[in-house]
Amino acid sequence: MNDAMLTSPLSSSPSGRRPGRGAFVILFLFLALFMGALGAIGGLWLVATTDLGDRLGLGEGQVLDLGVTKTERLVLEESSAVIDASETVSLAVVSISTTRNVLDFFGRTVEQTGGGTGFILTSDGLIVTNKHVVADEATYTVFTSDGRDFPATVLARDPLNDLAVLKVEASGLPVVELGSSAELRIGQYVIAIGNALGEFSNTVTLGVVSAKERQIVASGGGGISESLSGLIQTDAAINPGNSGGPLVNLAGQVVGINTAVAGGAENIGFAIPIDVIKRAIDSVRETGQIKRPMLGIRYVPITKELARSNQLPSDHGAWVLPGDTRAEVAVIPGSPADRAGIKENDIVTAMDGKLIDENHPLLSRLAEYVPGDTVTLTVLSGGQERQVDVTLDELES
Repeated sequence: MNDAMLTSPLSSSPSGRRPGRGAFVILFLFLALFMGALGAIGGLWLVATTDLGDRLGLGEGQVLDLGVTKTERLVLEESSAVIDASETVSLAVVSISTTRNVLDFFGRTVEQTGGGTGFILTSDGLIVTNKHVVADEATYTVFTSDGRDFPATVLARDPLNDLAVLKVEASGLPVVELGSSAELRIGQYVIAIGNALGEFSNTVTLGVVSAKERQIVASGGGGISESLSGLIQTDAAINPGNSGGPLVNLAGQVVGINTAVAGGAENIGFAIPIDVIKRAIDSVRETGQIKRPMLGIRYVPITKELARSNQLPSDHGAWVLPGDTRAEVAVIPGSPADRAGIKENDIVTAMDGKLIDENHPLLSRLAEYVPGDTVTLTVLSGGQERQVDVTLDELES
């Protein structure tokens, strides 16, 4: 055999003969060298990765966690938190049905129904909802998540906030855990749970805290409007029927009460911070009523634009002014403000050293106190600043 026939063991012999033994020897040597090279590369890779694993503190059998894996795990953890929080809180969320008799266009008595949401505070049947959900003289029925229904009575309505407390006769009910709205951060995930459209009970929507300390004028049925301040803004979908339902953090704690949506917009909803109403809830637990403090002034919140256009000496505070009718006096006779010498055109700029401004209006500051508390007001009067002590009365509903 010539050398040309041995250079390629896969070539066929011109004479049709099979390759000789020398061809197999060369093939074996070639494969041995190839496998040896692969082994060397694998060994170097193992040494390198083992050394890297040692430097990163990885134990035997552990795998380096790459970015994609972390992202996937984060998504799974967030989804799990949403699921757990929703399942836990939904047990204590109730649907509220309203039934009342009204006269129709022809003077006939017809039955009118409505719906809202609430959540259970105590195992013996204290339930929180919005005041506008139970504003009418009507028959109220509460439906729990396990399919039971109870007749409900309105125990208290808050004279300052869109808050009411109902009572049902029951025991062993699941309850919510109250969190802290002060600890909420912009961009934080929150969950809204409610009886959407008065039809889809315990609907869960997810969003973020879009803003805090919002002020709005909310309009309800019957042409009634109410000024609300210090609200949480969220893009978690809040629909009619969600009113009174909980706004929940991922720890499963209630941080707000869903109360309003912006008309003509998508996913701009508002909730009353839970910290604002904790005193009211405590008051109901202790006395069966919501007791709120009263200062006794009629005022206009000062903005920078209002201060500039009216050349006011302060760009923040509560400007004491009368209303449009003779009955709407600037200072109520005999009220705490009257006793303290506050008069028309005074500006209250702070309460106990805490500013009264657009983000912290007078009503929000007052909500931190109870009737009988004494507070120190900072007042601008006739261009002079003075401090006055005021003992707060109880606001009548």
